[in-house]
Amino acid sequence: MTVHHHEPHVPPWAEERRGIVVNALGVGIAVAAYGLSFGAISVTGGLTVLQTQILSALMFTGGSQFALIGVLAAGGGAMSAVATSVLLGVRNAFYGLSMAPTLRVHGLRRAVAAQLTIDESTAMAVSRSVEHDGGRASRLAFWATGMSVFVFWNLATFVGALGAGALGDPKRLGLDAAIPAGFIALVWPRLRDRRSWAIGLAAAGMALVLTPFLQPGVPVLLTASVAVVAGVLEVRRRSEAGAS
Repeated sequence: MTVHHHEPHVPPWAEERRGIVVNALGVGIAVAAYGLSFGAISVTGGLTVLQTQILSALMFTGGSQFALIGVLAAGGGAMSAVATSVLLGVRNAFYGLSMAPTLRVHGLRRAVAAQLTIDESTAMAVSRSVEHDGGRASRLAFWATGMSVFVFWNLATFVGALGAGALGDPKRLGLDAAIPAGFIALVWPRLRDRRSWAIGLAAAGMALVLTPFLQPGVPVLLTASVAVVAGVLEVRRRSEAGAS
């Protein structure tokens, strides 16, 4: 006699929800590697473990954090460091505008959502966006990814900061070179096409030319003009293409 074993029925939404949560945890764990680097780099750059942890918890945007520490470690002023980090963090505001219709949050949840609006949470939410479910999967992807990255990033930052602090003077081991290396590692995955490479190389070239003549942090701010010019040219190109 043959005995048939039937797998328990898993509702489609339950299966999709599980997949979203697993992916979100994977993203958080992957980002933790950058958190370890940032914790060590921040202490190397002169911040205390407490200052580093507060920075990760409140600023919570990797590119801006690396930029802030990089400018301070290079001897730049606080205003230049803050301005550079704010400039790099502006993109999160645009993410928030695009996610607002999907999240539909108010009050305290709106403030929490703003804090969790980063590259990873936005990308995961967009990738799960479908019309027939009313944004349910997209919202779950956003919240699960945002919380996962926040928890793992801050835990990793703390571990990295403690580890670097225990070394005494991390510069003796050459860890000060990790500041630009960490920032490059963060930017590298975003160089996906020729246009991105062209903008990145042009900005890097401008920064190299200006660095000997300006205070640390200022060249980075001025390189933003490269992206602005590239954006204007792209809009003009599309307008001309549409007109023809």
